[in-house]
Amino acid sequence: MKRLGVLGCTGSVGEQTLAVAALHSERFDVVALAAGRNVARLAEQVNRFRPQIVSVADEAGAQELRERIGERASRNIKIGFGPAGLEAVATQPADLVMAALVGSVGLAPTLAAVCAGRDVALANKEVMVMAGALIRREVSARGTALLPVDSEHSAIFQAMAGQRKEDVSRLVLTCSGGPFRDAEVWPSQRLAGASREEALDHPNWDMGDKITIDSATLMNKGLEVIEARWLFDVPAERIDVVVHPQSIVHSLVEYRDTSVMAQLGLPDMRVPIAVALAHPERLALDAPRLDLAAIGRLDFEAPDTQRFPSLELAYRALAGSEAAPAVLNAANEVTVAAFLARKITFGTIATTNAAVLEEHLAVCRGERVETLEDVMEADGWARERAREYLGVDASPQAAEAG
Repeated sequence: MKRLGVLGCTGSVGEQTLAVAALHSERFDVVALAAGRNVARLAEQVNRFRPQIVSVADEAGAQELRERIGERASRNIKIGFGPAGLEAVATQPADLVMAALVGSVGLAPTLAAVCAGRDVALANKEVMVMAGALIRREVSARGTALLPVDSEHSAIFQAMAGQRKEDVSRLVLTCSGGPFRDAEVWPSQRLAGASREEALDHPNWDMGDKITIDSATLMNKGLEVIEARWLFDVPAERIDVVVHPQSIVHSLVEYRDTSVMAQLGLPDMRVPIAVALAHPERLALDAPRLDLAAIGRLDFEAPDTQRFPSLELAYRALAGSEAAPAVLNAANEVTVAAFLARKITFGTIATTNAAVLEEHLAVCRGERVETLEDVMEADGWARERAREYLGVDASPQAAEAG
């Protein structure tokens, strides 16, 4: 039986991870859970899976959890909170840790899991975006496994199975194009003023607000380019993006003999989750099957980097310093929060991200990231500069209030 820890257990990926684990309860023992402020849902999960350790955002949440699960259960489960609680969950003895926290909060506990020798299923792309070089060095030093959960990176992982890395000539990440793909409907001028509701109306995927806005700007794909560079140790110039509105081909790998391997399937996050949980085996899933005849056609087109400059910012960051992706990610978290809080326009997201990134690159080209503190210093600087550029309250709390 595989012991499983889940960071971000009440989020979308965390919930689906536990659903897959419950479907195959004879194979998985859920030993550790970390949530944020959704204590009510965490209490339900604790009552179902009986983990050894759990964590919540703060001390008040920990007390609420004790009251919800009862005194007897509380005596048998270690309950932590805050950063220390996250680290305790991440380093609890387990065979696999699902890293499904959203945003930069996931970096420290995921790094702690790697340093503790845990295999990690990675659904928190900010981990590799912010500290890909550092994480890669730690993974290599400890011989642990990083199993990608993003559908695109899982597709590449599957397409590379049994192949030699030195035979790979190119990675191709597919992209739905988001809600604003049609240039005739959404020319640049209209796109710059798109509303919160319009940007959140994704045509294919049901995701959280932040990642959905990133999909609308194509920053999500830029972050995935950065993630792919470090996950698969492939230079950025050999990573391409193609728009594929049906989201059936999840990504492709081209080999030096010009053969191209692709992974296809209907949009369903349970599939890449199951691939990571059971690797190298496959789990049976009660999921819809792909019927290509019914779909009828698969379309592909080049991304429009003039209307969506965020994609090019990711390549710019990779060509800069090891800290530059962390700077870009931090600025983007601030600007997206401000947009969700209705404090700035849609177009301001990319222009502000670009300004912060260029300011960093003007003085920090080629700089190496040595420690987690280096990453967090770059992250903090970028957040401060982004807020100064915007001149608004761009906190996550402000976004939630919007």
